[in-house]
Amino acid sequence: MNVDLDTLLRELVANEGSDLHVKAGEPPVFRIHGDLKRTDFPVLTEEDTRNLVYSITNEERRARFEQMMELDMSYEIRGLSRFRVNVFQQRGAIGAVLRAIPIKIQTVDDLMMPQVCKEISMRPRGLVLVTGPTGSGKSTSLAAMIDHINIQKRCHIVTIEDPIEFLHSDKLAEINQREIGEDTHSFAAALKHIMRQNPDVILVGEMRDLETISLAITAAETGHLVFATLHTTDAPQTIDRTIDVFPPEQQEQIRTQLSVTLQAVISQTLLPRADQTGRIAAFEIMVATPAVGALIREGKTHQIYTDIQTGAEFGMQSLDQHLVNLVRRRLVTYEHALAKSQNPKDFEQRCARLYA
Repeated sequence: MNVDLDTLLRELVANEGSDLHVKAGEPPVFRIHGDLKRTDFPVLTEEDTRNLVYSITNEERRARFEQMMELDMSYEIRGLSRFRVNVFQQRGAIGAVLRAIPIKIQTVDDLMMPQVCKEISMRPRGLVLVTGPTGSGKSTSLAAMIDHINIQKRCHIVTIEDPIEFLHSDKLAEINQREIGEDTHSFAAALKHIMRQNPDVILVGEMRDLETISLAITAAETGHLVFATLHTTDAPQTIDRTIDVFPPEQQEQIRTQLSVTLQAVISQTLLPRADQTGRIAAFEIMVATPAVGALIREGKTHQIYTDIQTGAEFGMQSLDQHLVNLVRRRLVTYEHALAKSQNPKDFEQRCARLYA
C-alpha cells in the first residue's frame, strides 16, 4: 500500500471523522459522527499496518510496544489536528486506533454545556468528576472548563494525561501539561510530587486505581481544585464506584472525605444532532449541596437522584431532563434521546406533555 498515515488522517479530518482504525486484512476504517465506515483505500497487509504505525514512532516507543504489546501516545499534523494513538497487537499483527483531537479548544458555550459548568470550574477547591463512557466527549468538556479557568483566573494549572490531548497555551493562568511515560511514570507518581509544584488546579486524566483516587481526594482536601474522569454513567454510580475501590475498613472514612471535598459530578453522553451534521452532548449535573453531602456521608447515594431532579436552583439537572430539553429544541430526535434515557417510561411521559 502506497498511502501514508498523514494522508489517511487528512482524509479522516476532511470527512469530519473522529477515529481512524488500522487493521490487517481490512481497508482503513473511519468513525464518522459515531458510525464506522469502511474507506475505499486498499486492504491493509500486516506489513502495511506495521509500516503505518512505525512511521510515527521512535525507537524507544517501538521497544516499549514490543515489550508491552500496548502503546499510548500522541501525534500531531501541524495546522490540522492532534491525534491520540493507541497501538495494540491482534492475531499476531499490529493494529491501531487514532482519535482526532482538534487543535482549537471549544468553549463551554461552543459545546452548549450547562452554564453552571463555568461556576463549577471557578470554585477555589474540591473534587470535580467528569464521567461517561469512552468516546462520550469527556476530554473535550474538560478542556473547555480548563480553558475557562485559563481565561478568567491567575493561577497555576497542572495536567497529568495519558497521553496529552488538547494543548493549552498560557493566558491568565500558567499551565504545565505532563504526559505519562514521557514526563512522569504514572498518575500516582505525578500526584505524589505535585504539591511541591505549587498548583492551584490539577487535572488527573483518569482515576484508574486506589492510590490515584486516594491522592486526588487528598489534593482536593488540601485546598486544590482537582478535575478527574471516570467511566461511570451517573452521579450515584460514580460516588459508589469511587468508594468501592477502597477496602471495607476505609470506606466510611472515604465517604466522609468525599462528602466534604466533592464539588460536582458531570456525566455526559453523545447523540447525533437532528438540526445539522455532528453530535451533541447531553449532561447530568450533580452539584454537591449540603443535602447531597449528607446522603454521601450516610451511604444513601441512591437517594441523590431525587436531589438532582429537584435541584434546578443549584444548576442541577438529570440526564432525562436535558434530553427532553434537546428534543423540545429539535436538536436531537425523540428516538435517539429515548435510546439514551435513564428512565424510558418517565422520559416518554415528559415528551408526551411537550406535544399535549
